[in-house]
Amino acid sequence: MTVEVLTFGCRLNAYESEAIRNAAQAAQLRDCVVVNTCAVTAEAARQSRQTIRRLKRKNPARRVIVTGCAAQTEPQTYAAMAEVDAVLGNQEKLTAQAYADFGAGAAERIRVNDIMGLRETAAHMVDHFEGKTRAFLQVQNGCDHRCTFCVIPYGRGNSRSVPMGAVIREAQRLTDKGFAEIVLTGVDITSYGADLPGAPTLGTLVEKLLKLVPGMKRLRLSSIDSIEVDVALMRAIAEEERLMPHFHLSVQSGDDMILKRMKRRHSRADTIGFCETVRRARADAAFSADMIAGFPTETEAMFENSLSLVDEAGLSQLHVFPFSPRPGTPAAKMPQIPRAVIKERAARLRAKSEAAHARHLDALKGSRQLVLMERGGIGHTPSFASVAFDGAVAGTLLPLQITGRAGPHLTATPL
Repeated sequence: MTVEVLTFGCRLNAYESEAIRNAAQAAQLRDCVVVNTCAVTAEAARQSRQTIRRLKRKNPARRVIVTGCAAQTEPQTYAAMAEVDAVLGNQEKLTAQAYADFGAGAAERIRVNDIMGLRETAAHMVDHFEGKTRAFLQVQNGCDHRCTFCVIPYGRGNSRSVPMGAVIREAQRLTDKGFAEIVLTGVDITSYGADLPGAPTLGTLVEKLLKLVPGMKRLRLSSIDSIEVDVALMRAIAEEERLMPHFHLSVQSGDDMILKRMKRRHSRADTIGFCETVRRARADAAFSADMIAGFPTETEAMFENSLSLVDEAGLSQLHVFPFSPRPGTPAAKMPQIPRAVIKERAARLRAKSEAAHARHLDALKGSRQLVLMERGGIGHTPSFASVAFDGAVAGTLLPLQITGRAGPHLTATPL
């Protein structure tokens, strides 16, 4: 049996899971499952432990390696599980040697080094993304910010960027492999370049990619921090049609006091202003956002500010996180909101998101869209609206006339 990799969490984890698969195959590891965990919420970590137990019950003989952010931040928790054979840190999980040592029975059960000591990151030669028609390309890792709710810097380390030349070469290779769309990913990609010679920005990288990889049909950004968006990136948004007009924002709250207690660097007005500026530059732009429900000290009035931000900023979809205290973070020591209230507020945010998303899809009726088709008869427009259309070959860009909406998907006919 070959190595199976199970992924929790973000696009960066999905990208790294393919690097894990390559490293394990290079080490000729067999009959093993690697669980690539997420630590962004307590629920994500709980689900990973639940999955590990289920895997072992299903196949007691198969060995289990646990890695990822939760393994990096709380290795002893996973090492204490009888179902776990080894725990690897976020740096170790990407090396073939770690899997070769494990396969040979020469590995330490816990191999998790100090992630804060890392000063560099490198592109990984990943050209296969299981079940995907778009390619992820890591340009950055780690985070220098210390939001009061977030444990991710302790799982990923400080911000470090992949050199621009390596990113361009990897983008060319992925384009040559036939991927119609490349997604730039990282932990905090708008901080790109600050640690590199000359301090290039994300906007500079985007402009270079579009110029030097002319065969790349689509370039998309993963989650961005709007307060860090630079002049070159704004220029690319306005002028470069191959840069997709969907922007997922790390917003977290629509209330200024809560944003200060989160130690975020933007205000409510900053989010609204960014969306307005981008919309003026790119009329087809769409915005989604991360939002936390029930942050400590959040009153009903503060929560209402988050709800109303959806309309004021014109957000089309939310990724909602019910607040969960992470050990060692300042927010865990703040006055907590009752769990029932958090759950209720998260449900209201999700309902708001569903209504906003429906409006966004309805507004696209009658438009013509170039849709990247994926497996299962689903594709995505440039603004990342989902389109249901059967019979198209996955990985092709298909011009479609949008005819309406069926639930969370647009319907269409060929042009």
